[in-house]
Amino acid sequence: MNIATVIGARPQIIKASVVSRSLRSIPGVREVLIHTGQHYDENMSGVFFEELRMPQPDYNLQVGSGSHGCQTGRMLAEIETVLASVRPDWLLVYGDTNSTLAGALAAAKLGVPVAHVEAGLRSFNRAMPEEINRVMTDHLSDLLFAPTEAALANLANEGINGPKVVRTGDVMFDAALHHADEAESTSNILGRLGVIRKEYALLTIHRPENTDDPRRLSSIIEAIIRFAKHLPVVFPVHPRTRGRLRANCAIGSVPRGFHILEPVGYRDMIILEKNARLIATDSGGIQKEAAFYSVPCVTLRSQTEWTELVDRGYNQVVPPSSSEVVFSALQRASRLTLPSPNGLYGDGHSADCIAQMLSTRSPGNR
Repeated sequence: MNIATVIGARPQIIKASVVSRSLRSIPGVREVLIHTGQHYDENMSGVFFEELRMPQPDYNLQVGSGSHGCQTGRMLAEIETVLASVRPDWLLVYGDTNSTLAGALAAAKLGVPVAHVEAGLRSFNRAMPEEINRVMTDHLSDLLFAPTEAALANLANEGINGPKVVRTGDVMFDAALHHADEAESTSNILGRLGVIRKEYALLTIHRPENTDDPRRLSSIIEAIIRFAKHLPVVFPVHPRTRGRLRANCAIGSVPRGFHILEPVGYRDMIILEKNARLIATDSGGIQKEAAFYSVPCVTLRSQTEWTELVDRGYNQVVPPSSSEVVFSALQRASRLTLPSPNGLYGDGHSADCIAQMLSTRSPGNR
């Protein structure tokens, strides 16, 4: 059986690392890895393949950046060419990026069945490109791997149910468990930065709703600079965010405890996440990873697709309407102590479940 996998961004490399490992352990299964190049910077993509022991892609499409329509269109054309040549039994996609939608569309038009990891997530905000991507991908998919009960309910509400929908748990939880010990023994990022465990905050910002809105971006940065006077802040800067900061938001002088650095590898990011006192982010994946490590999270968005984290108190959703709003949320989060989210995202064997289902469901029995 041939399974083609489409990835394009760092979170997808993390997810694919554990599923691909499970697929490679099954006799008779061959995976063809297609990297769209949505994240093309070495720090944003290349180093992850090495750290996660992922095989190099069979196809690297090198699509690069662009507007959503232009980028998705280029991906669609390139993926279609690859799939027409490979003719896989399944096309596997992850999450909610433009790479995900382009892969699902290309496969559906060629009659290749689609399997979607992280199916059923909803922010219920159609202004977010990611929401459009995930909804369309779910409705194109022949096999849907839902990470949570909430995701199952979302799919059922849209009429997507039956044997093609399976709750598997979350493959990012698998990855966190698998790589945590190795990260502890190999990463020295806390020492390099001179920060103390549970005595710093971690910030990540990359979504267009924040980076492309000078008012929101300024509100976040002003609040973080103010907060860093009380608690050190570590800020690995996404290339997109760095460009917007230069163009729209002059940081000026920063407190001594405000650590601005280049994007970091996966092991370093695990250490930064699990040892932070709090995390402020607009990333979907980091919201979950914060919960894995029982670290309070402030999500700098208007909605989140991980609603169960809000319901259980792991996450505050805080639209960055002003620096005072953001600063107050950071203060609240810094005082929280959270329990372990036992069972919320599965038992650490989600990837094995996905690999077994793909290997045993023939295209004619999906």
